[in-house]
Amino acid sequence: MNANDVKQKLKSLASPDVAKSSMRFFKTGPGQYGEGDAFIGIKVPTLRAVSREFRSLPLEEIRSLLSSLIHEERHLALMILVL
Repeated sequence: MNANDVKQKLKSLASPDVAKSSMRFFKTGPGQYGEGDAFIGIKVPTLRAVSREFRSLPLEEIRSLLSSLIHEERHLALMILVL
């Protein structure tokens, strides 16, 4: 189990419509507080389920997710650490 497995799982669950909505909600436009943040479109309940699936991910792999440009990958890494 590694970070690439997690990324593949998240890509399979991604939704462009949810990503658009998230980008508006988190104000990712130029000059806004979330400028440049990237979303693939996964809702929090789904991220919670995936975090339980990958709860035994090694710390080095979690660090890799924490440095990702993708918002949901960073969020998932934090959820795994909480577990």
